Amino acid sequence: MAANAIDLDHLARYTGGEKGLNSEILRLFDSQVTEMVGELNTLLASQDAKRWREVAHTIKGAARGVGAFEMGEAAAKAEPVNPADGAQAQAAIQKLEREAITVRAFIQTYLAA
Repeated sequence: MAANAIDLDHLARYTGGEKGLNSEILRLFDSQVTEMVGELNTLLASQDAKRWREVAHTIKGAARGVGAFEMGEAAAKAEPVNPADGAQAQAAIQKLEREAITVRAFIQTYLAA
């Protein structure tokens, strides 16, 4: 559910709950994660397992850092996947993309409020 896509209480531990700082962090997270999920799609073709793990690990840490725990969990599951296993890698990307859509909807709603 988009309403719970980001744990704002968790984020507030780092921002003091300041809306302006929350907004800045969430905008940055949104743009970076969108790029990184796109990069995973590119890595399917190159089958660069090392880079795949690095990108998935970065998504995992960033998502958990802002309180997007479901997205962090999806990235944790994607991290050990070998992009040479096309079906498993594609499934991992699809899960991350679904989580990204949910998180982006939450962020847009938060920013509009």
